[in-house]
Amino acid sequence: MSAGEDRTPPGPVRRRVAVVGTGAIVTGGHLPALAAHADRTELVAAVDVDPSRLDAFRAQAPGDVAGYASTEAMLDDVRPDLVLVGTPPSLHREQTVAALKSGAWVLCEKPLCLSLAEYDDIAAAEEASGAYASVVFQHRYGSGAAHARELIAGGELGAPLVAHCQTTWHRDAAYYAVPWRGRWSTEGGGPTMGHGIHQYDLLLHLLGPWAEIRAMAARLVHDTESEDVSTALVRFESGALATVVNSVLSPDETSRIRVDCADATVELTHLYGHRNDDWTYTPARHVAPERAAAWRTPPADVPSSHTAQLGAVLDAWDAGVRPPGSGPQARATLEFAAALYKAAFTGRPVRAGEIAPGDPFHLAMHGGDPDWAPGGRA
Repeated sequence: MSAGEDRTPPGPVRRRVAVVGTGAIVTGGHLPALAAHADRTELVAAVDVDPSRLDAFRAQAPGDVAGYASTEAMLDDVRPDLVLVGTPPSLHREQTVAALKSGAWVLCEKPLCLSLAEYDDIAAAEEASGAYASVVFQHRYGSGAAHARELIAGGELGAPLVAHCQTTWHRDAAYYAVPWRGRWSTEGGGPTMGHGIHQYDLLLHLLGPWAEIRAMAARLVHDTESEDVSTALVRFESGALATVVNSVLSPDETSRIRVDCADATVELTHLYGHRNDDWTYTPARHVAPERAAAWRTPPADVPSSHTAQLGAVLDAWDAGVRPPGSGPQARATLEFAAALYKAAFTGRPVRAGEIAPGDPFHLAMHGGDPDWAPGGRA
């Protein structure tokens, strides 16, 4: 080695990151995630149409963050590597496509877009640019969820038989006073799209592809265009049967998944995020204690969070592979939502794969009927 030669291993690549939207989900979720991955990311720009909110965010963010009023101007000037989208849902498709066309990867808040037709636009932009768009479903990324999926997929708990997925939350009239909430054109739906989607995404992650869904939806309390409660019966390709409940009418709030397998019941109970202690495994009577002891979640506790998902996206980027939560994974959860709405609106069972271009529920979650009334339509 020659005098003065430095053989210090290079540090991790730092991706230049921009945020679009600077509201609560960005300050409370994405900003801490960036701080946790400060050795791999550098926040360089922020976009918001509200100048005072943008100024407040820039004062809170680390370093010298450039501010912009439009996504297009930011993309032209900054050319970020990664764009985090935290705007209202009706803007997601347009902003995600623009970022992809600029060559940036995207991590977008749920729902990724408002329909399967909009998803097709995002997929086309991915194909043309070589970049990827992931949707934020952070509950997949906690260590407890990873462990449960490994046990179920590996057959350690026996065949999945019966499941229950529950998002029973409460939202008042003030919540829906925000103009874009509760409207098909701006939110894409009610709790099926905006609240319960996190839990049934995790259910799909645990149990795999579904085959058939039957559903009901209603407006029981709120003066909104979309539903305030929905329920579904689901048959999975494995043969397992599940119930799914999405509600914003429930004073006792909880988020819950239960899967009864041949050899064990696995349960997750939490509200907005889970840790290892939120998962429990109950063995069947015939299971030996030493076998059941092996199911315990490993001691390393990674909470479900934006931090965990951002780490997975950065790992995929470093490895040169499609990130989790993008492509077919993102589409599968959106298809489930569309199928639930179609089943509820038509009163008929919907099978996986049937909502294709030309189907009204491919274009919009309300199937072309924004004036939907409780009880569905004939």
